[in-house]
Amino acid sequence: MSDFAMKKYLKKPYILLVFIGLGIFVAIFMVKERLVPEHIDAEMPSKRVDVIEAKLIPFRTRVVAFGNVEPTVTLNTLAEVSGKISYMHPDLNQGNTITAGTVVVRIDPEDYEVVLKQTAADLAGNQSSLKQLEVEQQTTRRSLQLAKENLEVGEKELERIRTIWDRKLIARSTLDAEEQKVIQLRQQVSDLQGQLNTYASRKESILAQTTRTEEQMRGQKTTLGRTEIILPFTARISEVSIEKDQFVSIGSTLFEAQDINGVEINAQLPIMHMRSLVSHLEGKPFDSPAMGITKEVLGRLNLKARVKLVGNLPDAIWDAEVLRISESIDPIRRTLGIVVGVDRPYEKVIPGRRPPLLKGAYTAVEFFAPIREAMVIPRKAIHHGRVYSVGEDQRLQIKPVEIQQQQGDLAVISSGLAEGDQIIISDLVPVIEGMPLLPIVATEYEAELINRASGTE
Repeated sequence: MSDFAMKKYLKKPYILLVFIGLGIFVAIFMVKERLVPEHIDAEMPSKRVDVIEAKLIPFRTRVVAFGNVEPTVTLNTLAEVSGKISYMHPDLNQGNTITAGTVVVRIDPEDYEVVLKQTAADLAGNQSSLKQLEVEQQTTRRSLQLAKENLEVGEKELERIRTIWDRKLIARSTLDAEEQKVIQLRQQVSDLQGQLNTYASRKESILAQTTRTEEQMRGQKTTLGRTEIILPFTARISEVSIEKDQFVSIGSTLFEAQDINGVEINAQLPIMHMRSLVSHLEGKPFDSPAMGITKEVLGRLNLKARVKLVGNLPDAIWDAEVLRISESIDPIRRTLGIVVGVDRPYEKVIPGRRPPLLKGAYTAVEFFAPIREAMVIPRKAIHHGRVYSVGEDQRLQIKPVEIQQQQGDLAVISSGLAEGDQIIISDLVPVIEGMPLLPIVATEYEAELINRASGTE
């Protein structure tokens, strides 16, 4: 058939219907005869993960603050008297240590000794005058007694003479002479009585002079004692401001010494860390009066402290005692000062490894709260506030948790976990909730976690 005839044939209407019917028939045949695909149930393989058991374990809050060392007692010695420095201890130099009770400086005492001797002589004179007055008083008292006896005899004789005169047996001159004698005796008694009466006031005057002289002498002895400077405690000399034969006036600085038996550190603790340090007191409010009593506050806090020198010195560690808490917050650094004390900071010195705690040394102070029971997990097990755990069907569960506090690589959980939950601590990729897991208990890691949480590691 030619192309022209074919085209003419295909243009006929019934031919189109034939082709459409043929197409439908082929389609129906293919649908009926095609193979149904076999469905095979496929599941992800179980992912191996390291887990620990969530449980309450002993936990001790630990925070670190920093501060500089200051001596517990600093003796800034000033001259209390003026004069020339006549003696200086050979070891009175910066950096040397001098034992307690040692005379370290002496100011020339000669002028003060002379004044003291003069006052002592005045005191001896007053005491001698007092003794002499007492002797005179006794003598006058005896003389008065004799004068009274003579007056009594004279008055009797005068009465006898008057009796005779009344009888006109003697001359008037004899009576007058006897009366004159009695008057003289009375005058003598009066004079002695007046003299005796003055002894009390004279004695009081001498006693007052004696007391004043004794006080002067006591003050001069004190002044003389101030010419000698004695160390009240074993100290390290930090500064010397004088030289031998130098004249010093009252108030001049002589030297500065630091007590070596103890140092203090005002450790500045960020306020944000204070809450963690007192978390063991949650639900135990302070009474208002107790807040003003340092011993009461420190007793309730029951904090322990340890001091380390900043630097690569692993042996430079000292136990410390919490002494007091600063009265205010540093408004710039937002820190609160906690003062700790270290006893005997100069003992057990190891050159190059454990130097003494010298003034100005920069230290790290670790504070430890009392041990309490807490739900502690590693921080790496927390993913944006959620924890991955293994459910009872060995499938992944994602639990939101609330973190009470974080400490290093540890976190304390306040809610969201129950004891016995299996917490995943290894990396998990991909993370699909409900995916099958193969948990492996990390026993050694659990033991390490307990040690770190309790502060024994």
